[in-house]
Amino acid sequence: MTSPSTDNVFRELMAEAMAATGGFGHREHVHLTWLAVRRVGMPGAVALVGEGIERTARAAGAPGKFHVTMTRAWVELVAGCEAECGLPDFEAFAARHAGLLDKGLLDRFYRPATLSSAEARARWVEPDLAPLALPFPS
Repeated sequence: MTSPSTDNVFRELMAEAMAATGGFGHREHVHLTWLAVRRVGMPGAVALVGEGIERTARAAGAPGKFHVTMTRAWVELVAGCEAECGLPDFEAFAARHAGLLDKGLLDRFYRPATLSSAEARARWVEPDLAPLALPFPS
């Protein structure tokens, strides 16, 4: 169960990530995740982002869009990049780690069948092609 303060933090981060565009596409997901990692660290960001996106998907009438493995994998990748460079500005961070803006990046770490499985949607599944680490495999 999410506390009201956690919900407020997620809403604040979501608003900041969406401020420039007003939308919530992949870039904004990465920006939100970067903000969360900087605010609460990697383990905290897994919970904060996961619970917030799950709640948002449910509220939008699309609970099936939430995906546990994808959410955690993106948090781990963003956290790894953040630890590597620690840039204070998202635009500089995104420019340095442009691979994070590729929606298909997880395909370098997971087989399609693994990511599309019900198991991966419902709980964390380890990568089955390459570890979630820098540099990204090509």
